[in-house]
Amino acid sequence: MEKGLTVRKIVIAGVLGAIAILLGVTRLGYIPVPTAAGNATIMHIPAVIGGIMEGPLVGLLIGLIFGVSSFFNATVPLFKDPLVAILPRLFIGVVAFLVYVGLRRVNQYVAIGVAGFFGSMTNTILVLGMAVARGYMPADVAIGVAVANGLPEAVVGVIVTLAVVAAWMKIGSGRKRSKISGDM
Repeated sequence: MEKGLTVRKIVIAGVLGAIAILLGVTRLGYIPVPTAAGNATIMHIPAVIGGIMEGPLVGLLIGLIFGVSSFFNATVPLFKDPLVAILPRLFIGVVAFLVYVGLRRVNQYVAIGVAGFFGSMTNTILVLGMAVARGYMPADVAIGVAVANGLPEAVVGVIVTLAVVAAWMKIGSGRKRSKISGDM
């Protein structure tokens, strides 16, 4: 495994970071819901994908973009706190990477799906946990938000992550075979 930022990692981080910025600026990444969280989000998905595809540093960088976007687009007070809006998001791609690496030898698709789920739930659990710790909401409200928002976000995260990463891996493996066989 390559260490540090390679050109490939920078490019993929840039593309996924741009998608995260687009989702944040257009507000397409935030789905208004009538809960204490204010919005359900799909903004965590690029960080999950980045972590799985290119490792924890890329996942962390994309999570940072998500967190900063959340902070600047905050419509409820708890997300105007950088410890709630930014800090927890740094771990989304890192956790997704660790879960993927831990399971990829069992089954590649299962590893991608489970990593998508745990990356998504990392967002939910750490953000809501920090909101409780900082006094923005009681624990019972956080649990309600986790069930109402977090679980559906995780299901969407699994589906999109599986589709994108599996397709990317098939494209990448096809390209490698073409180079080896001299078809290009």
